Amino acid sequence: MIGRRRRASRSARKSPVAPGDDALAEQPLLQHLLEFRSRVLWIVLVVAGVFLGLFPVDNELFYWLSKPLQAALPPGANMIAMQVATPFMVPMKLALYVAIFISVPYILYHLWAFIGPALYQREKRMMLPLLVSSSVLFYLGTAFAYFLVFPMIFRFFVATTPHGVVMMTDIGEYLNFVMTLFMAFGATFEVPIAIILVVWTGMVSRRQLASARPYVIVAAFILGMVLTPPSVVAQLLLAIPIWALFEAGLFAARWFESNPDPLPADEAQGS
Repeated sequence: MIGRRRRASRSARKSPVAPGDDALAEQPLLQHLLEFRSRVLWIVLVVAGVFLGLFPVDNELFYWLSKPLQAALPPGANMIAMQVATPFMVPMKLALYVAIFISVPYILYHLWAFIGPALYQREKRMMLPLLVSSSVLFYLGTAFAYFLVFPMIFRFFVATTPHGVVMMTDIGEYLNFVMTLFMAFGATFEVPIAIILVVWTGMVSRRQLASARPYVIVAAFILGMVLTPPSVVAQLLLAIPIWALFEAGLFAARWFESNPDPLPADEAQGS
């Protein structure tokens, strides 16, 4: 009996968790961190590769970007570079921006591949189309800004230039200006995705969003004033799409609502 107790006490002393068990318990987290680092590294390498491919034609890229302003300038007016390194640095920055812009689908793929295994099957079926549509909407927003908004606002600026003043824009300021508008319109076109997500997660219902339509319209025009230059045309060109995209998101959210609640006739207009 005493021998059994001694053997049990020895086994009890040897049975505590081995030093390697904690490492095994933490291994999944370490694997996730290593996978995240690997995916970020691949994203950086792809962006760098695209940048190196675009760098030899960065001046042509800037010429293409400046065409809306160049077309609106009066004869004899040109863009200028205020600093010594600006003619080199600005096109290089633009090449980097374009490289990131082109790499967005690849970035979204790695985002999906990283978070996809943690989602339920229903979430996977819904999240992948949302990621794809969000990138498409962002591209549509930037195209809307370049092909429609830029020509209108630049013609407006040139037309309102005081008499005796020659409009000569610095290329660095121009790049910052257009990139701000690209981001503003790209983010604006994500409004339907944001509405679908908040309805899908149950944060708000379509009925609540529809009842907030007057506030959304006012907020859209406030954002138009804040995010765009002091031009009524530019403000309208941002505010009206926000309103239209809100209505589109409200309409699309009906397929993502867990417990759809029919909207009253007066609230369902446009949704």
